[in-house]
Formats: sequence, C-alpha cells, structure tokens
Amino acid sequence: MDQLGAMAMFVATADQGSFTRAAAHLGKTTSALTRAVTHLETELGTRLFERSTRRIALTEAGQIYLVNARQVLAQLQQAREDIDQLQQEMCGVLRVAAPPSFAPAFLNAVCCRFLERYPQMRLDIVLTDEFVDLLEGSYDLAVRDGPVELPGLIVRPLTANRILLCASPRYLQRKPLEVLPHTFDQHDWLIFRHPALHPHYWWLTHQGERQRIPQPVPRMTSDNYDFLFGALRAGLGLQFCPQWSAAPYIRRGELVQLLTDADLDPDQFGSTIHAIYPVHRRHTRKHQAFIECLSQYLDEQALH
Repeated sequence: MDQLGAMAMFVATADQGSFTRAAAHLGKTTSALTRAVTHLETELGTRLFERSTRRIALTEAGQIYLVNARQVLAQLQQAREDIDQLQQEMCGVLRVAAPPSFAPAFLNAVCCRFLERYPQMRLDIVLTDEFVDLLEGSYDLAVRDGPVELPGLIVRPLTANRILLCASPRYLQRKPLEVLPHTFDQHDWLIFRHPALHPHYWWLTHQGERQRIPQPVPRMTSDNYDFLFGALRAGLGLQFCPQWSAAPYIRRGELVQLLTDADLDPDQFGSTIHAIYPVHRRHTRKHQAFIECLSQYLDEQALH
C-alpha cells in the first residue's frame, strides 16, 4: 500500500474523528480508510486508534504519529509548491499566524500588497494571541513579538517593539496637566491587560533613571488592544502603545507622543517583532517574498 497515501488517510481520520466523515471528506470509501490505518498499525506494530461502536480516539502512539505525519505531508506539499514555482509564476497557499492587533496596524496593508504583487498566491491568515507551533506543520510562517528560543526555527527581525506614551489632542485640551511620572495618578488611563504584562506596575526609564511606577487606577481596562486604542483616539485617556501601532496617527497629528525621553519596558512582549518560519523552509520563495513585503512596508512607514 502507498505509505504516503495511507498517512494522509490517517491524518484525515484523526482530524475528522470518524472513518465515515474522513471518507466523505476525501471522496473515498470507509473501508479504504480502515485498510489504510490497519496497514500503518501493522507496519508500526501498535494501535493508532482505540475503536468502539460509537467513537474512535487516538492512542498515545497515534498522537505521536499524527504530529510527525503532519510534518511529512506538509513538507511534501511544500516540495511540490517549490518545484511548481521553479517552472512558473509563484503560486500556492501561505498560512500565516499573527496577533490580532498587527492586522489594522500593518498586516492588512502588507497582505493586500502581497496578493497584488503575486496574483497566483493565496493567503490563509489566522489572527490569534495563542502560541502557534510552527514545527507542527499547520502554519508556514508567524509574525510575533517577544522572545523566540525554539530550535528548528529561523527568526528574522522586522522592527523594534518600542513602547510610546500617547494621548489625543482632545484629551490634552481637556486635561492640560503636564504628564510626568509623579502626575500619572492625576490623569485618566486606558490600560491593556495581558498575561505578558505586569498588572500592578510599570518599569519606566526616564531621564536616565529606571523607575518602578505603580499603575494608577484606570478609567478603562480591556484585554483587547484595538478596543482601547479606539478609546485613546477618541480622547478618553492616556495609553502606552507600541510604536508600530501609534506612529501613523502621530504623523497625522491624531495622537501626541508624551515623555519622548522615556522608555517603557515591554515586559515579555520583547523589544523586537520577528518573522519566524521552520528551517526546512528557508529557501522557499513565498516565505521570502512575504517577509520582503513586510520589511518594505515597515520601512516605508518609518517603523524600522
């Protein structure tokens, strides 16, 4: 039996949770999928599924085999696309994961530019704050902030993740009190809550001195950055914002940067935004083309 074909049928069965659903998904018979999985189990000398009259479930060996089977099939598909790209215009699908806040700040524009430049390409963009395992094979590339220390990945720095203190002109007109660390508690604050950020204080370097600043009682908090950023632009308070998010609004005069000589510790978000992809895809044209679009756009927006 074709080993790769059997592997693909096993992965489909695991994804669908049923031989019947997987058969319908692949356009094959249920008996063909059953034979394929039985063949793999015989070859491996262990059961991949626990079967009952109502359901199937992966065994521990099945879970291990599923991870590796996904990687093998993903690499095979990548090889096909790479060969196609040598013979014709770049085509295929690029699966990208990124935090939701990157989308309105720069990722939307980058994706539009990429698709205009490469009309035969397709993008599958997943916006999530969850950790994405690139080695598992479901995604081709991720755009992330924060430290990256996993082996088997190539990390390309894209732009600094500097944090700026910002307010709208409307807020500053309403509340003209000077914004300094010792006046923070007299201002209205919009505070982003995230597991990577300390919930009670900030580390701020101001005039060469690193200070631990207690967070004031906020006017509004949220775990959604874009929601708070809209409130910032509407004049509801002060907010610490990444430069990649605030810079276009500062240039247009819609936001004002305060404490320009201060640097806020970005906590676990890290000081750099990276493009990350598996080592075995380092020569893939579509990865390099997408990263080039990212880098060019960020450079044009003066975010490098």
